[in-house]
Amino acid sequence: MDLILWRHAEAEEGFPDAARKLTTEGLNQAKCMSDWLKSKLPKDTKVIVSPTQRTQQTAMALCSDFITEAAIGPGANVHDTLAVADWPNFQGAVVVVGHQPTLRNVASYLIPTIPAELRVKKGSVWWIRYQKNKSGFEPVLHTVIYPEML
Repeated sequence: MDLILWRHAEAEEGFPDAARKLTTEGLNQAKCMSDWLKSKLPKDTKVIVSPTQRTQQTAMALCSDFITEAAIGPGANVHDTLAVADWPNFQGAVVVVGHQPTLRNVASYLIPTIPAELRVKKGSVWWIRYQKNKSGFEPVLHTVIYPEML
């Protein structure tokens, strides 16, 4: 299984939080990252998105047939996020478009060597692969990429 954690791109300040839209820069970040993802993801990738406006706009840059899931909205916990993604049982790739600190907490939980205080930058992708090793299976950090790297 591949679990791709994608933090929403740069969003406007404002209230209510769930209605905040992407800035022009955020729209560009989402487009660049989605172009990169499209070149790497298998065709049957499942995309699960928080219900906030900024995550929905970020995901729309990648595809329109994503699943909106309230359980991964702001303040979501690690276990709910992993349950929604069906980690590690799903056969294939799952993109979770969500929020900080949830995505950082998921990454730190799966790969304890990632410092818990690490920030998942806006628009970035953290790709974790559940792969076979000598003693079974383990989560491995496959890729970390930021929009400005593209």
